Amino acid sequence: MQNIKTEEKSLTQLTAEEKEKFAEFERWADQYRKKRGALIMLLHRAQQMFGYLPGEVQEYIAQKLNKTLSEVYGVATFYSFFTLFPKGRHTIRVCLGTACYVKGGKKILSSLQKELGIGVRETTSDRRFSIEVNRCMGACALAPVVRIDDDIYARVSASKIPEILSRYR
Repeated sequence: MQNIKTEEKSLTQLTAEEKEKFAEFERWADQYRKKRGALIMLLHRAQQMFGYLPGEVQEYIAQKLNKTLSEVYGVATFYSFFTLFPKGRHTIRVCLGTACYVKGGKKILSSLQKELGIGVRETTSDRRFSIEVNRCMGACALAPVVRIDDDIYARVSASKIPEILSRYR
C-alpha cells in the first residue's frame, strides 16, 4: 500500500476529480481576486472544495493575486485550519494525554499504525484513514480513548483495533 506522506516537500498531484474542482475553483476565484482579504478567502474556499490545499492551487492563488508562492505558503501554514496534504475520509485521533498514555495509548497508536501501514499525520493511499494524536480529549476516566470522526471509543485495547476499524472500511 502506497501512503501519502506528510513530510514530503512536493505536494500531491491533482486527481481527475480534483482537476474538475480546480476548474470550478478558477471560475470562483476570478470573482474575488481583487477584494480585500482575497488570499484568506481563496485559501478557505480551496480548503472547503479540496479538503486540503494542493500545491497546484497554491501556485494558482499566488499567480492570481500577484503574490509569491512563499507568501501564500506562509499564510497557509500559519493558520492551523489549513492543511497542505489530503486527509482521509475518517480521521482517527489517539489520545496520548497522561491517563491515556499510562493506560496503553502508545500501544494503541502502534497497533493502528501497523494495521493501516501509516504513521501519525499520514493518510492511507485510498484516502480512507488518517491518524492524528491528541494530548487530551477530556475523557480521562475512560482511558485509553480513541476518536474516529465523531465516535468516541473508551477503554480501547490493541486487540480491539481490527474490530473498530472494520466499522469504517
